[in-house]
Amino acid sequence: MEQVTAYKQSDPKPQPPRIDTSRILIGILGSLLTLLGLYAGFIYLRDSKDSRLIIGIVAIVWGVGGVASLFFMANWIVESLPSKWTTRIQPYIFVGPAAFFLIVFLALPVISTVILSFKNADGTAFVGFQNYIQIFSQRIMIEAWRNNLLWLVIGTPLVIGLGLLIAILADRSKFERVAKSLIFMPMAISMVGAGIIWKFVFDVNPNVGLINAAVTSAGGTNQDWLRLIQPWNNIFLIIVMVWLQTGFAMVLISAAIKGVDGDLLEAARVDGASEITIFLRIIIPSIRGTLITVTTTTIIFTLKIFDIVVVMTGGQFGTEVIGVRFFREMFTEFDQGLGSAIAVVLLLAVIPVMIYNLRQFSQRETF
Repeated sequence: MEQVTAYKQSDPKPQPPRIDTSRILIGILGSLLTLLGLYAGFIYLRDSKDSRLIIGIVAIVWGVGGVASLFFMANWIVESLPSKWTTRIQPYIFVGPAAFFLIVFLALPVISTVILSFKNADGTAFVGFQNYIQIFSQRIMIEAWRNNLLWLVIGTPLVIGLGLLIAILADRSKFERVAKSLIFMPMAISMVGAGIIWKFVFDVNPNVGLINAAVTSAGGTNQDWLRLIQPWNNIFLIIVMVWLQTGFAMVLISAAIKGVDGDLLEAARVDGASEITIFLRIIIPSIRGTLITVTTTTIIFTLKIFDIVVVMTGGQFGTEVIGVRFFREMFTEFDQGLGSAIAVVLLLAVIPVMIYNLRQFSQRETF
């Protein structure tokens, strides 16, 4: 019987991953040329006396094209590496620039502001917690905290309440699109623009101010609503914020309401539930995530309120708020220590609301 001997051929040794050196050199050269082009564009934009249209076009091409070229060249270099290293490094190529700008323009200024908040007015000597003591002891600061609390307690519920009410009513109207467009329209106006508009509305001259025109037409006397009617003048300022933000709340809440299961609502009506019961027991729990999101967003906006107060009263006549106080201390009084301390306290007040908002986003569907 013939014996057949099988010879097992040994597997070839795996080749070590190769690095495409020429491709890497091309990528490095391209990156250097891109950086040189970005620098040349910066010099041109800084010193150019051409028309604004040309400068604007060059700025767009320079900014967008430069960033795109840097991303392309960096990705080119990374893809020249072995696949193992490409997989590891490539995500950082796209996340890295954003992280860099966050560190340079957000984290480092925050750290610098915290350090400066423990120094004196010109930032030359440490004074400990003296600036923070002044924040909670000065009469003007106490007034600012009181007014900010007033904005929170009155403004936020009004925005959410009106947004919810209008969303419910508009969804049942055949003029839904028109109504929502009119309510949302103030969102297109800037804070400064809204402040100017409402300053004219409250003007003491009845020939200018709409409210005083109505009062004098009814036989009353004109009033200086923003100066002499204290502390009600704060309420008048809050009305402007409510006018601006109600459209934002309405749109988000309306979108959430449309997402409520229609079969569930119909089943509740068949079982004899009233519209109020359906609203309180089904609709509100179903849109709870959106209500929380809109509420926290409005709270953050209210804590940072600045433009409306500055334009309409300049923070005078008992309308001072924290944002205006910070601006005055930092850029009018040039007290860097106290101004930085106010900014830190305002940041600490906003951070918990932001964290809660982010947790709500991660835990549930908001819309």
